[in-house]
Amino acid sequence: MRRTPQPDAPSSGPPRPGNLPHELNRFVGRAAELSALLRDLETARLVTVTGVGGVGKSRFAAHAAARAPTPLRRDGVWRVELTPVRGGELVEHALAQALGLTDHTTRPPRQVLVDHLAERHLLLVLDGYEHVVDACASLVRDLLRAAPHLRVIAVGRRPLTLAGERLFPLAPLTAQDAAELFADRARGLLPGFGAGAGPDVLELCRRLDCLPLAVELAAGRLRALSPAQLLERLDDRFRLLTGGGRDALPRHQTLRTTIGWSHELCTAPERLLWARLSVFSGPFDLEAAEYVCGGDGLRHDEILDVLDALLAQSVVLREEGPGGVRYRLLDTVRAYGAEWLDSLGDTGRMRRRHRDWYLGLATWCELDWFSPRQSEVAARIDAELPNLRAALEFCLSEPGEGHLGRYLAGTLWFYWAGCGRLAEGRHWLDRSVGPDGDPGEEDADPDEYRDARLKALWVLGYVAVLQGDVVAALAALEECREDAECAGHTTALAYAVHRTGCLALVTDDLPRAERLLRAALERYREIGELNSNVLMGQVELAMAVAFQGDLPQAVELCEDVRDICADHGERWTLAYALYVLAFAAWNAGDLPKARGLLVESLVIDHEFHDLLGLVLTVELLALVTVAEGDAAEGAVLQGAAGRIWPSVGLPLFGSAQFNGPHEWCAARARAALGDARFDELARAGERLGSDEVVARVLARGERQWTTVPAPRHARDAENGPGTREPAASPTANGGETTG
Repeated sequence: MRRTPQPDAPSSGPPRPGNLPHELNRFVGRAAELSALLRDLETARLVTVTGVGGVGKSRFAAHAAARAPTPLRRDGVWRVELTPVRGGELVEHALAQALGLTDHTTRPPRQVLVDHLAERHLLLVLDGYEHVVDACASLVRDLLRAAPHLRVIAVGRRPLTLAGERLFPLAPLTAQDAAELFADRARGLLPGFGAGAGPDVLELCRRLDCLPLAVELAAGRLRALSPAQLLERLDDRFRLLTGGGRDALPRHQTLRTTIGWSHELCTAPERLLWARLSVFSGPFDLEAAEYVCGGDGLRHDEILDVLDALLAQSVVLREEGPGGVRYRLLDTVRAYGAEWLDSLGDTGRMRRRHRDWYLGLATWCELDWFSPRQSEVAARIDAELPNLRAALEFCLSEPGEGHLGRYLAGTLWFYWAGCGRLAEGRHWLDRSVGPDGDPGEEDADPDEYRDARLKALWVLGYVAVLQGDVVAALAALEECREDAECAGHTTALAYAVHRTGCLALVTDDLPRAERLLRAALERYREIGELNSNVLMGQVELAMAVAFQGDLPQAVELCEDVRDICADHGERWTLAYALYVLAFAAWNAGDLPKARGLLVESLVIDHEFHDLLGLVLTVELLALVTVAEGDAAEGAVLQGAAGRIWPSVGLPLFGSAQFNGPHEWCAARARAALGDARFDELARAGERLGSDEVVARVLARGERQWTTVPAPRHARDAENGPGTREPAASPTANGGETTG
């Protein structure tokens, strides 16, 4: 049996956080620069690494950050790639995503970041900010002012121009280091490379100004050409290609010329694929490349071979992650491809194909959310967020495409609500249903236009409910309900009624909540709708009847949800059903059962980054823990919940119903411990992050559990999977929709 950590000495939890990617090949040279940058970090809180494109700024900064003194990165090294961010208003969302932050409130994202970083000893690497420099500089300034232990390494081609900024211009490699880099990458292609190539390699590197990107591009050609042949062809290309304007810096000219030289050496299909791949923001997978880039001069069945050739030439980079193999272009290489695509007059068509792929991906993921692949869907959307942002931006800024942007923003409801991305979801949804309109949409299909707007409205209402924004929620849901009734759109009407009932629940209008939720469930049954939203409506109905004293009916409703979740592999809604069942078990005095249900719920909530579900579960765990006789641990858990609530909204929604058990727990714990000791332990809990809270709870018990629901009882087996429908009593007043 593992010893439970003492309440006043919170466990250390998992290893220190961070998101620096593992280095896939050897870092070569720059020993003196590394030492100098680390010295600068000791005395300056903002160090900006500048230099020409292709000089290796990103790799150098990440390599240095990983080796920074431990006291400077006690809370991790976090890197945010800003190159795919298309607008300054998304910089804060990108940083929050990189830090793994979730916030359910209407607080500005900047305030969320300030609160999170305020007391942390954290090293932040901001990479590729040139196109959003003003927004980035403003954010860095505010974060450094509010977070005294924060250190920032900014990586770009120009300074941020902030007080206290220390510039670190990064020069190209020495000739010897550049030759070593060339040889190292060459051995990756030709294991026996090295003998007799020294003088040619050195001269080649000098002609490339010892720029790492140029050297790696040249090394990628060794399967076809020797160093001497490369040098000969490079000299020829330098005579033919100007590499930019007459006023460009020599190294800018050299890099551009080198990329142009590499481009010239590509076959026609390779050049075409390079250009088309430039529409992707961030990493992409093979299937996306085949769909977006195939056709019209480039057969779908040859994409893989052409992509492989670009990989061999270091034009495209390969990455491995939880979702499998993905590819990306370096920013400088992408920019060159984008110019080539523009020159072909094909940018608009490619961006639409890119949008179509990610619209289809979101549609598929919405359907697959209600399946055993729910976790995979969450991870996939997380990985594809830069490309989804690009698709949303295209739709909402291109005349005639706005209805597709509304559809995409609404289709991603499961990500905004289920994976803790409410703030960003609210940003896109507000833009999509804004009053400005779309001057090109008069030609859109009226049904598509209407359907997209109705979906965006109910999703906006849902997000606003979860954020605690009652006024915005009511406005969106009422507009959706009225328009759906006029259009006879039964699906949108059901969702509008459902989310209005959810709003009534969290504002303590329980009889109205019950009426609306029953009406919504009845409408869902009539149209044959069954998904995570429908099941969540049933859980919310269970909460409404439980708070009105009918615990047996609440248990019946949630056991039914549990069975359906088992049939479909659904886990996100399951966590909320387990929470209600645990509440009922606590009321019945079955504390072991309540704890087991809550632990399972907590693991699921944490996996999906669902802070609302997590904090509700921690609150109830505190209650169960005090009832078990451990008032000290209950106080720690209440303190931990208190730290999480500001990122969720008004604690316990400001609801007397949700707050009652919290007050009971606090009163019992204070009576057992005394006010001073309770406050001390609660403060200890406030120092715990969500990872540490989960680790602490898991370390407490001996019992093993599974996060996948057990199969339905044998007596139900003959029904087969997917045959059960949500149970609910007939509507209380004939399907009332307005309360």
